[in-house]
Amino acid sequence: MRRRKSTIFFLVLGICLIALAVALNVGWILLNLREVALMIFGIVFFALIITGLVLNTIFLIREIRRNEQHDAFLNAVTHELKTPITSIRLYLETLKTREVPPEKRREFYDVMLSDSNRLLNTVEQVLQASRTREKQRQLNITEIELGGLIEECVALAQTRYKLDETAIKLVRPAEAVKISGDASELQTVFTNLLDNAVKYSPDAPRISVRVRVSGDKRVRVFVKDNGIGLAPGDVKRIFKKFYRASNLRTQEKKGTGLGLFIVKAIVEKHGGRIWADSSGEGKGSTFIVQLPVR
Repeated sequence: MRRRKSTIFFLVLGICLIALAVALNVGWILLNLREVALMIFGIVFFALIITGLVLNTIFLIREIRRNEQHDAFLNAVTHELKTPITSIRLYLETLKTREVPPEKRREFYDVMLSDSNRLLNTVEQVLQASRTREKQRQLNITEIELGGLIEECVALAQTRYKLDETAIKLVRPAEAVKISGDASELQTVFTNLLDNAVKYSPDAPRISVRVRVSGDKRVRVFVKDNGIGLAPGDVKRIFKKFYRASNLRTQEKKGTGLGLFIVKAIVEKHGGRIWADSSGEGKGSTFIVQLPVR
């Protein structure tokens, strides 16, 4: 009887120890799982915080850059408006208060006319930039002979900047290249490109404009200059609104940072595209406009 009780005691003790061991193991596993779950939750939460900080930093950097570009634009526009107005006022006061010889008077008139054109160009750029945001604005589509339109733009640039006939070389196909588009808008495109080519080239610019029709019913216009060129980082960003190339010589030239933005918007409205190419700073630039042929 005593042996039986002893057996039962040790059997119960063994069962209790086994149950305790199982309970301890289960508890340990549950505790570890909880710690693992907490650790995973902590890692995920930390990753979300880091992601939020990174996105917030990127957003702030973009806003800072946008604000800097906006401030630069306002400064540039202020300069582009104030400088010619000051010049015109000075010449008018001189003409009013002094006796000016006829030849000098004609020189004053030429300068004032040039400053007036500069003012008009700045205002037109700002208005054109605002119009590009109007998606519903309809183009005045007509049939255009592209070679003739570009020839007019070349003649205008030669007159405006008083260039000799060899400064801008135009190469166009013998046959007419007809496209559908808004003549006024496309004239803005090539006038802007030629203005930039002259503006960012040395005192004796050498510019070539080549019109070439490809086999896929598209025409490409290459505007190449011998100017200050573009850094690799500027080639794609040059068409952004308010953006101006990082080249120090570019910064010396005043501008609104709207010209190429307007050009890109107009070209894309005509179903085309534009891109730039440059071997680097000081090695000139080439701007390529691609448009569908009618």
